[in-house]
Amino acid sequence: MANVAPTPRDVLWRDGTAALYRFRRPASVRPAAAMPVLVVPSMINKWYVVDLRAGASLVEALVAGGLEVYCLDWGAAEDEDRYLAWDDVLARLARAVRFVTRTSGAPQVGLLGYCMGATLAGIHTALDPKHVAALINLAGPFDFSHGGLLRTMVDEKWFDVAAISAAGNVAPTQMQSGFVALRPTSQLAKWVGLLDRGHDPKSRESFDALEQWAGDNIPFPAAAYATYIEELYQKNLLVQGQHYVAGKRVDLAGIRCPVLTVAAERDTICPLPAARALNETCGSADKELIVVHGGHVGAVVGSRAPKVLYPAMRDWLTSRLATDSPRQACN
Repeated sequence: MANVAPTPRDVLWRDGTAALYRFRRPASVRPAAAMPVLVVPSMINKWYVVDLRAGASLVEALVAGGLEVYCLDWGAAEDEDRYLAWDDVLARLARAVRFVTRTSGAPQVGLLGYCMGATLAGIHTALDPKHVAALINLAGPFDFSHGGLLRTMVDEKWFDVAAISAAGNVAPTQMQSGFVALRPTSQLAKWVGLLDRGHDPKSRESFDALEQWAGDNIPFPAAAYATYIEELYQKNLLVQGQHYVAGKRVDLAGIRCPVLTVAAERDTICPLPAARALNETCGSADKELIVVHGGHVGAVVGSRAPKVLYPAMRDWLTSRLATDSPRQACN
């Protein structure tokens, strides 16, 4: 087994299957910002892709940079969670944000969402902007009309989301088969690549850690899945301003805090236009787009990430979270 999730952490709070972690910052590292960061991973993979292994960990880089870092682990849905709705998921995120503000004593937090977690973080920020000082969209889609092959696969003309979700939670094998179908040769390619680099211990360590995470999938609550696919992928309601959560319209123009979008140039899960749409629709006067090398996962945990991506996000967050005075632009 690879040594994944190496950054020391404490569990502060549990909510159903979810847990909130706070990572320990060494005493030798001086605080670099007054407000904390809450990392929001995707719901369909284990959270530790953001803390994959020593030297290839976004969390490790943020903590070493002096930031106070929390992470919402969505947990693995149980059979009874099939009725956990999209509204419930966003309510859980809202509770996590409020808990972080109370625990840290800061009036606001920085949100850093990855993949679907970025979409959820953006929706939360639009609904409750007063608690968010800065928002990072790391490879999260907002305009689902640019969802690439994944959008094509779930097109309502041939994909019946009600039939899929009627049986209960969507199993990891169901979702994984869809991702494999996006790149049918990827499984063969990775093993061929290992033959080329397997003699290098660092390459083998990287491969083992990524394989462990990629195979450690979790179910998607059926009710939330149905809304996510139908309203976002099939009808693209979010970017059109027609998506509602708990009866409240989600208006991305209401996001006025600083926004950083990070897109990967070879991302087939979240192509550049799908991620860039956040910058194009939000109301922030401080917004930036970074396009990095790699695919949806490789850009986040690959060899270039510690050299380019992690420092860029760390520095951006540090500059936006430096004061504990709430940003008026977010109110």
